[in-house]
Amino acid sequence: MKKFRKIFIGASLLLLLPLFLLTACGNSGHTVKLGIMGGDKRVWNPIADRLKKKGINLQLVSFTDYSQPNGALQNHEVDINAFQNFAFQDNWNAAHKSNIVSIGKTVFSPLTLYSQKVKSLGDLKDGASIAVANDVTNEARGLKLLDSAGLIKLDNSALPSTKNIKENKKHLKIVPIDASQTPRSLSDEDAAVVNGNFALDAKLPNKDELFTEKTNKGAIPYINIISANKSDKNNKYYKAVVKEYQSDATKKLLNKLYKGKNIPAWDIDFK
Repeated sequence: MKKFRKIFIGASLLLLLPLFLLTACGNSGHTVKLGIMGGDKRVWNPIADRLKKKGINLQLVSFTDYSQPNGALQNHEVDINAFQNFAFQDNWNAAHKSNIVSIGKTVFSPLTLYSQKVKSLGDLKDGASIAVANDVTNEARGLKLLDSAGLIKLDNSALPSTKNIKENKKHLKIVPIDASQTPRSLSDEDAAVVNGNFALDAKLPNKDELFTEKTNKGAIPYINIISANKSDKNNKYYKAVVKEYQSDATKKLLNKLYKGKNIPAWDIDFK
């Protein structure tokens, strides 16, 4: 009888072992929720795969509007986000009295002026309409791009709006719209200033580019970053995400996929 009981207990343990292992595997690892913009996850998916081997489950949370990822971060709906640049973060903190900080650089995505109606800057006619993003930071950046292209002249305001245009010889009509809608506006407007992530999502062709932001010292405020709440800036799991992003594997993939549309920015000098 005792021998039978030992066999029964042993068999029961063998039956329970797979269930125990499955439960243990399901609960292993630390989950980090990362807020991103758009649907292009070709860089983050390989990073998530590598982090999983190190016990970190990176969960990607996609947003469609620039106002969403920082709100989600402040409300702890995500742990970190990767969508904004230094200038956007500074402006957000000032406007919302928040303490969001950078924990690592990612890429510089040059802003580009696109058109499906003209082939060059010189072809823009008097009174032509140009769409720019309507949030404070991206509108200022878009107007600075138009200034650099010689289409308008701005005063010395750090964050210019249309009120800071001091010269507009072609009487261009600046049309502020939601940044996510700038690619679609190309069918209605003569040109549009489009952020890199939205240009990639919309698959805008190189042939439609009229002018692109320069990669120099003036681009530093627009380097994209991974951000966290200040209280979490030293979190070891979040630092691990940054380290895995800032790797040679990521750099090679960025160069292969985007060919200058997303420039690795963590180890180069902007002169």
